[in-house]
Amino acid sequence: QVQLVESGGGLVQAGGSLRLSCAASGRTFSSYAMGWFRQAPGKEREFVAAINWSGSRTYYTDSVKGRFTISRDNAKNTGYMQMNSLNPEGTAVYYCASSLRDVATSIRGTYDYWGHGTQVAVSS
Repeated sequence: QVQLVESGGGLVQAGGSLRLSCAASGRTFSSYAMGWFRQAPGKEREFVAAINWSGSRTYYTDSVKGRFTISRDNAKNTGYMQMNSLNPEGTAVYYCASSLRDVATSIRGTYDYWGHGTQVAVSS
């Protein structure tokens, strides 16, 4: 079992920044990839970013490349996502997820544990 708890969401103006955190407990966090997904109102949950078990490889959806940075601290069992230059399209609930694999992927089905999400709202 893995418990994931997101934090760091909030309300920010367009152009602003937020840093999301994902605290993990249970299964050995450092052995598995983790990802961030988001779900806007009325839309499907979509992939945002992923990082492999060691942190050496990252993967982003095109719309956030150059603005978001995913990272992890395995010693603290915590993952992060720094979000810069936010725009209103970034308004969503953001979820972290722990993968079944050690490699980073964008495929929802490869993630077996999910947090409850943290709300991000970006005002124009």
